[in-house]
Amino acid sequence: MRGEQRVERVVVLALDGVYPFELGIPSRIFGAADGRYEVLTCSVDGRPVRSCADFTIGVEHGPEILATADTVVVASMTPSRIPAELPPEVSDALARIRPDARIVSICTAAFVLAAAGLLDGRKATTHWQVTDAFRRRYPHVHLDPDVLFVADGRILTSAGAASGVDVCLHIVRTDHGSELANSVARRCVVPPFRDGGQAQYIEQPVPENGAAGTAATRAWALERLDEPLTLTDLAAHARMSLRTFARRFNDEVGMSPGRWIVQQRVARARHLLESSDLSVDQIAGHVGFATGASLRQHLHAAIGVSPQTYRRTFRTAVR
Repeated sequence: MRGEQRVERVVVLALDGVYPFELGIPSRIFGAADGRYEVLTCSVDGRPVRSCADFTIGVEHGPEILATADTVVVASMTPSRIPAELPPEVSDALARIRPDARIVSICTAAFVLAAAGLLDGRKATTHWQVTDAFRRRYPHVHLDPDVLFVADGRILTSAGAASGVDVCLHIVRTDHGSELANSVARRCVVPPFRDGGQAQYIEQPVPENGAAGTAATRAWALERLDEPLTLTDLAAHARMSLRTFARRFNDEVGMSPGRWIVQQRVARARHLLESSDLSVDQIAGHVGFATGASLRQHLHAAIGVSPQTYRRTFRTAVR
């Protein structure tokens, strides 16, 4: 770990029509990170901001604080308040952000970044319900409507509501490692890790009344990732037919059992690369990949780098 702890300044920009829940996410997540972050909130003029609810939110800072931010988070606003063109005061506020600052949008705030030209030629996401409107307005943005968040260089965009939690935890994990991110998640009672590529929208997130779910089988599988796990094994544990189990699993998780297992194995491998000195072959065995080559293939498919590069880059980032 670092000899001297550097406190990163996160500035949250609240715009007219802001969602109160999303506005509070950065303070809640970064504020639980053992003093590693300072979170400040501003508006474009330093005045109170009308929320999408029946109350107004007072802020302590004006737009000048954006120039001091290491990370800027633009909170989402109700779609009816999203302007086709940015008001001058919003453009002026965004222009204060340092060129090297990290910029994050939550949900519909991707429209703000796109209108400012910050997403041109980049990959991005936003709430699935407004993707058609987004594509019509900003055809030069490579929009992926099916994921929780996208990290493209210094700019990160997230989907609706709770995915703001996911992208903030991702930042903590990238900056300071899995242990701190997991600790933050426990304090906030949220899932510690949902991969950005996970499905954003699930048609039937809760099983029908009286129907057996797959949660217990998923927990069982997570304790046995180092073992061969077939669809037959999973269905047998859940006491379902193969067809019924596969359908219910997809309804609840938003992906096939096979894809989910690979995702969990990759996540476990990433944690071991960050936190241990095990070799690639040893890690592959611990997480259920047959060989180190298989681990390399799946990790590269997931995040585009080799295990050695991931370990070297991550450890350099968090020390």
